[in-house]
Amino acid sequence: MGTIRHALRFATGLALACLVAWLVVVALVLVAGARPELSESDAIVVMGAAQYNGRPSPVLRSRVDHAIDLWGRGLAPRILFTGGVGKGDTLSEAEVARRYALDSGVPDSAILLEARGRTSAESMGEAARILRARSLESALLVSDPFHMLRLEMLARRGGLQGNRAPVPSGPIERNASLSFRYVLRESVLVPIAAVQGPRTVTSGGLPDGP
Repeated sequence: MGTIRHALRFATGLALACLVAWLVVVALVLVAGARPELSESDAIVVMGAAQYNGRPSPVLRSRVDHAIDLWGRGLAPRILFTGGVGKGDTLSEAEVARRYALDSGVPDSAILLEARGRTSAESMGEAARILRARSLESALLVSDPFHMLRLEMLARRGGLQGNRAPVPSGPIERNASLSFRYVLRESVLVPIAAVQGPRTVTSGGLPDGP
């Protein structure tokens, strides 16, 4: 009987420790998204989102608009759009973002593309490689607030100084329940990203993962 009680105490303590650790991650995700770091950088990295037959989704448009605003304010001379070709699509998210930016007055000479990644880890890994090849070492990371903590971790892993530049009021952020669901999702993906090695796109296929 004593052994059973000991096991129950251990299981309860472990469960409480896991709960506290998870709540800490949730808090870190929220704090990172609420604290922009809009310092001058070598480039602006924009995370991809859905596109519809060449038209950016509202989420992608809000990210590109924010990046264009940062670029127009002189915070970085280049914008790097990320995002590969989704299932059933013919254009990459990066290419759709590029066309939208061109229509908004950004010159093609200021734009770089990462059009292969299908996950945040892949896209950030490729973006960091592209920037490092041009001796660019810092970037403003543009995505929704819930994404900031993980992107910062992925950028650092890729040898890039990532400065948080969350979209101030995108479609996800305006929908409280949807935003909370994404925060909960990140609270699971952040620990995974913390222990995984670098993710890269290979010619043999695109691995699944965050």
